Order: sequence, then C-alpha cells, then structure tokens
Amino acid sequence: MGIMNKSIAEIVRRHDPDRFLTALFAPPDRRDALLTLYAFNHELARAREVASEPHLALIRLQWWREVVEGTRRRHEVATPLADAIAQGFLLPSDLLPIVEAREVETDPCIETLDAWRSYLLAGAGGLAVSAARLLDAPDPEAFRPAGAAYGAVGLLRSTAILAAHGRCLLPADILAHHQLSPEAVTAGANPTPALHRLAQEARIFIQAARQARHLKPAIAAALPVVLARRDLRRLDRPPRPRGFGDKWAVVLAGLTGML
Repeated sequence: MGIMNKSIAEIVRRHDPDRFLTALFAPPDRRDALLTLYAFNHELARAREVASEPHLALIRLQWWREVVEGTRRRHEVATPLADAIAQGFLLPSDLLPIVEAREVETDPCIETLDAWRSYLLAGAGGLAVSAARLLDAPDPEAFRPAGAAYGAVGLLRSTAILAAHGRCLLPADILAHHQLSPEAVTAGANPTPALHRLAQEARIFIQAARQARHLKPAIAAALPVVLARRDLRRLDRPPRPRGFGDKWAVVLAGLTGML
C-alpha cells in the first residue's frame, strides 16, 4: 500500500482533516493504510448520523463488522480496508471493538461517566491503538489515552451540533449533577457547567498521553492529542477551521516526536 489511494485520501481530507494532517507524518509505505483506517472510522461515525432510526444505524455497523470479519464487498472504503486487513496492516481484533463502541451512539443516552470513559477509550482510543500498531509502535496500548483525549474534546466541542440533531453524548449522571438531562440538552439547555466538568476528564487523558513512552516511532498515531490540548483552551468558543497555530503545533510535534 505504498502508493496513496487518492479516493481514500480525499475522503479523509474532506471529512477528517485533523487526522489527515497527522497522517502525513506516517512513513510513506504505511500512510495509505493509515488513511484507510481513518476512512473506516468516518464510515462508522456516519452510521448514526445518516440513519433515521437507531436500529438502522445498527444494521450499518453490522455491515462493517462483517467486512472486518472477512466478508468482501465492493465499496470505496470497504475494499481497501479488506486489503489492509489481508496484508496484516490492520487487525480485526483491533477494529471490532471500535465498531462495538459505536453502538453506544445508538442508545438513548450514555448513563454514567464510567460508561462515557469506556466508550471513548474503546472508540477513539482504540482507533489510536490500531494506528500505532500499524506504524509498528513497540507499545500500541500507550496510544489509547491520546486517542481518547481527542475523541473527548471533539465530542465536547460538537455538543451543540449534536443537540441540533436531537442527540446528546454526554453522560447522564454528570448532567444530572448540574440539574440537566440529555433531553434538556437536545431541547436547547446550556450544558456549559457539565462540559467544564468533562473537560477535566479530557485533561486526564491528555496527561496520560504525554507521560507515555516510546511514542516517537509511531508519533503520527498520537498527534491528534496536540489538537485536543489546544481545543480545550477554547472550549467555550464555536469550532472554526484550523489556523496556522494549530497546524504548526502538529508539525512541530511530528518533527520532534514530542507531545
């Protein structure tokens, strides 16, 4: 997979520009497989976004589970994903838990903070583990907190967008502590106090990522945490396109191998 699949690259560049930027720091002979992994993640995210009912999202996730388990299908992402698995770049044992984590998004709500942490560690965290293994990291598990941190901050910053579509992925027990509920958030209630509390959890993930060793050989898999750290500082501001400062921070970390 040494020659970049332009279709896959365009999917990731358009729909996941952060990870597209970080993937540029992967070795050229692994970059295509890494982008395929990220395109796969985008397809999983779309399962709930495009489904009118939760059970339809589960059907879409099952379709991808079958691809990971070996069913061959002609599809712009499924086909190169199957190739990457066949070549040993990606492991079903890494990918299946990521699919399972996405099933949480079809539930009415995430009940507890512990369940929220587990969802992030398995989903976005598992994606970082798979990316790290692909890049021959000596300890792929060390990358899990970096992925969870990026997933957590991204979720917090997209709360208003999700609410506008009738969805809330904040833990119900934390919301209740602030006299809120998932239904109140989707109805337009201000969740800022809960977001600040959950930002503390993201900081714990970030700190764990920065303390991890042996990141440099596979630094591309950890680089999203650089953006998560910067995004936490502007949690109360609406998301906006990446500026020079964000991109330069990623470049600097990618070149030095230091988060």
